[in-house]
Amino acid sequence: MKLQELASALLITHIHGDSETEITGIEADSRKIKQGNLFLCIPGLTVDGHDYAPKAITLGAAALVTERVLDLPIPQLVVKDARYAMAALSAHFFGYPSKELKLIGITGTNGKTTSTYLIEKILRDQGFKTGLMGTIQMKIGDTYTEMERTTQEAVDLQRSFREMRNHQTDYCIMEVSSHALELGRVKGIHFRSAIFTNLSQDHLDYHKTMSAYEAAKGLLFSRLGNGFSGHPNERQYAILNADDASSDTLGKLTSAQVITYGIHQACDVQARNIQITAQGTEFDLTSFAGQAHFRMKLVGKFNVYNALGAIASALAEGVPLDEIRHSLEGIAVVDGRMEVVNEGQPYLVLVDYAHTPDGLENALSTIREFAKGKIITVFGCGGDRDRTKRPLMGKVTSQYSDYLYVTSDNPRTEDPDKILADIVPGLIEANYPQAQYELVVDRRKAIQKAIDRAGPEDVILIAGKGHETYQDIMGVKHDFDDRLVAKAAIRGRGQ
Repeated sequence: MKLQELASALLITHIHGDSETEITGIEADSRKIKQGNLFLCIPGLTVDGHDYAPKAITLGAAALVTERVLDLPIPQLVVKDARYAMAALSAHFFGYPSKELKLIGITGTNGKTTSTYLIEKILRDQGFKTGLMGTIQMKIGDTYTEMERTTQEAVDLQRSFREMRNHQTDYCIMEVSSHALELGRVKGIHFRSAIFTNLSQDHLDYHKTMSAYEAAKGLLFSRLGNGFSGHPNERQYAILNADDASSDTLGKLTSAQVITYGIHQACDVQARNIQITAQGTEFDLTSFAGQAHFRMKLVGKFNVYNALGAIASALAEGVPLDEIRHSLEGIAVVDGRMEVVNEGQPYLVLVDYAHTPDGLENALSTIREFAKGKIITVFGCGGDRDRTKRPLMGKVTSQYSDYLYVTSDNPRTEDPDKILADIVPGLIEANYPQAQYELVVDRRKAIQKAIDRAGPEDVILIAGKGHETYQDIMGVKHDFDDRLVAKAAIRGRGQ
């Protein structure tokens, strides 16, 4: 595609140099540039892509997208907003692939990953070819790759969508983070439906206030189409958690048909008579498509919410309720989400990704419902992130735990001792006895101590990292998997 043709996706531009330059690909990361590529100079929060233009040229860039003319010897497409241009140009270059997919986007503080897996399983069981994008991995065809972030940059998203269509993918189910919405990564993407899980405190280091955080989530719903269609395949749906107050705001922002789900409030898809055990969860479902009794291997009230959102989404796609039930009942576990670590020990060890006050309360309140023995919790807080949630996490964890090991999560560039110190005021506020918690910076030692302490029928929750297989310390990622560390600790107990 020639630079002039690519530029036609934008109304107000200026081409400085040869407009007939052939473009072979698009990249926003100078390290990925290949011969003939267009390099997008994106101003970022900490670095400016314009500074990397010379490097891109040495690697073979044929042209640049800039917000100002640079004194460099290749053609430049000068635009007012390079980040907006990235979304528009990427969609144009890859042929608007999101319009060829049925794309289901999921946003919210907690539950996004599990929800994507539940919906993907239901649709795959129906014979559809499915793609997946989220915190853990991306699935294109039969290939799974790890993800660097929850929601990719616009150019990578459009490229991935095109690859999915090349594999005849029918549906893509993806997590949509508040950062991605705020930064315009999903601008111009055509969503079939959008699901809202919940809103609780997280990412305030970036959004600053809860109202700004809510507004970022709202962008997904406000961008659902503003037109109606008589054709079922062209209709769009906003699927909202009726038990979360933010759903009122989100419902007013969208022109899509609203489907509500929940437990406590009257809604379109509702669970009643919930029973939770260590082996799974049961509930009665009432919906606009009928009634059914569900028995899932997934544990916890929060997983009921995840299941309800998935059920509502699948019903919107015309999947029969009984077949949805069959699919959900066949799911045993989602990586790092209340995942059991079993080495034959007489106590239960669970690994969960919970890393917010709300996420920890969801996990621990679930455990409290079935625990016969004591609850021992290992948790920490990530470095270079919202400090205000640290004492809140300490407080909520103390309310459900008989003993705590406060430890490192991903310290990143922060001093881990200081992160732990930020958690302690929450324990003090909750009047949690000092004899019932210990600060252990070394996460491996903390896990070992928790396992050494456990007695028969006790439950250990190792929270914060879930599926992650590394620990980020001073910018270096060290191999670390809570599940493997816990297994080794169980086998080594008493040695």
